[in-house]
Formats: sequence, C-alpha cells, structure tokens
Amino acid sequence: MEKNSAFQAAGYIQAVLRQNLPDFKPRAACILGSGLGRLADKLTDKVTIPYQDLAAFPISSVEGHAGELVAGRLAGVPVLCMKGRGHFYEGRGIGIMTAAIRTFKLLGCDFVFVTAAAGSLHKEIAPGSLVAISDHINLLPQSPLVGANDAAFGPRFFSMANAYNADLCSLLRQALVKNGVEPAQGVYVAWSGPNFETAAEIRMMQIIGGDIVGMSVVPEVIAARHCGLKVVAAAVITNYAEGLSDTALSHEQTLHCAAQAADKFVQVMTGFFAELAEPPAG
Repeated sequence: MEKNSAFQAAGYIQAVLRQNLPDFKPRAACILGSGLGRLADKLTDKVTIPYQDLAAFPISSVEGHAGELVAGRLAGVPVLCMKGRGHFYEGRGIGIMTAAIRTFKLLGCDFVFVTAAAGSLHKEIAPGSLVAISDHINLLPQSPLVGANDAAFGPRFFSMANAYNADLCSLLRQALVKNGVEPAQGVYVAWSGPNFETAAEIRMMQIIGGDIVGMSVVPEVIAARHCGLKVVAAAVITNYAEGLSDTALSHEQTLHCAAQAADKFVQVMTGFFAELAEPPAG
C-alpha cells in the first residue's frame, strides 16, 4: 500500500512539475507543523497540489494543517513544502507519514527538514524560542517501520546514528545566529496525544533526558532514515509543559504562539536555505 501510493504520488507530482516547472528538481522537502505553513507562502515559482490528489499524503483533521504540497524555490533552493502532516492520534496508524516521506525519496530529495510546534520541558527554553532538534526519545507505541519491510526503500534493521544530520544541524545553528536568535538545541520527546501530558509525565520526560515535547516529528524521522534521506529538524516552542506554568494548555494557544513566532521562523528557515544555495555561475 505505502509503496504503491508513494510511486503513484511521485509520478503525479513529477507530471505536474514537468508541466509547470520543467527544470525543477527538489533538493529538500519541508514538513511544516501547526501554524507554520506561512513558510510555503514565501516560495517563488510556486505550484500547489492538494493532498486530495496524492494518495500517499494524509489529509489532516487538525486545525492549522492546510493539506497542500507546495513546490517552489526558497532562497533559490528548489524545495517541496508539506502544509500539514498526519498524526498518530488521528487514528490512522503510526505509519501515517511513511508513504509521503518515501515519495520525497523517489522524487530525488537529499534531505527532509522537519518542523513542529512543541512544549518546553525546562524554564530556560521559553515560549517563542526556536530549537534545533539534536536527537529524540520515542514514547509513541511503536515504530512506523513495524510490519513487513519493503527492501526497495531500506533494510529490515537500520541504524539511527546521526539521525539528525550533524552537518545540516550546524548550518541551522549558523542560520539562527545570523538572524539574531540565540542558538538552542534539545532532545525531542514524542508523545502520542491527543491529550497533553500530566505534570508527572513531564517530570519523567525531564528525568530521561528530554528538553521539548510534541506529538509528531519522530515517525517522519524514522521513515526518512530508513530510506536514506538525511534529516534536520527545528521546533517553535509554543508553551511551557504541564507543571511549569499556570497557563492552561490548548491547541488554540499552540496556534496563537506559533503565529507570533512565524516571522522569525520564516527568517531563519530562509537563512538556512540561503546557506545551501549554490553561488551564481561566473
């Protein structure tokens, strides 16, 4: 199912690109989290494809996830942007994003830039911060690669060493500094949701080495590493986790805080891709 839908989606996207952007060869794919779709609006030479036209792409039921794939250039770099993702808590399985990730591999992408809204596990990581994700802890029920392995995409057993590519993470930290953002990095803890965590669960996450927490990211990263795509990831901190603040947690608050940080997020992302852009000929 995932293999067939990935090939179908890749073929359809290639046909659309040939018709509208004949010289377009994507270098990266960006997965844009809750309230962060504004980055796709900054692309030049844009072509938009609704997820409804792509069997591999999950139509999210969550507010803040538009359900569109946007192809275009960011700082001169050809990229694909997912405006919205699927989540485990929507009830369609842990592998809800696997076919979309494999589509990016088939289209020739070199890496995936995963973004998300997240909560802070430490007082020193304040809401509004941008955090480069350095590693993760998976508290989801299982891996998206559970089940029969498709050797066309990767081996049955594979390493998660350098899961968040060190060279790309270094470029991200440079982009943070150049855009006046204090470079912060941390370990992302994946929580199943849709409920937020209890204060006791947050204390557990602190004890095991987590820095930020959210309900996505990790399934995409595992699927990407399985098929040989490099990964870089960043989170916009929208709140302190339960027990660290008196503010009541809600998705509305997440979207509000993400929107407030969106301009800085777009600035940093544009700076990151500007670092990757090849110098003009001559």
